[in-house]
Amino acid sequence: MPQAILNQILSQLQALELSELQQLSQVIQNYLRDGEATTKRTAFHQALVETGLVRQIKNPTFEHRMHQHLIQVQGEPVSQTIVGERR
Repeated sequence: MPQAILNQILSQLQALELSELQQLSQVIQNYLRDGEATTKRTAFHQALVETGLVRQIKNPTFEHRMHQHLIQVQGEPVSQTIVGERR
């Protein structure tokens, strides 16, 4: 099945304009670079586990961090307020 998909993609390349081919090339290069970085990171993590430096690799989720919003504070800075309350 993958060979059939590859052949279909290759046959459709002839219909693309130069700018579209350049865009496709950039996407492919980014995809390959990201895959290479992932492979290196996985090998590094595996080496850490095998040497006993860590027991397991935890992958943090960043979803909750993306929904936080900064707030504007009026008056004195929050750090000064905290220092003043501690006195």
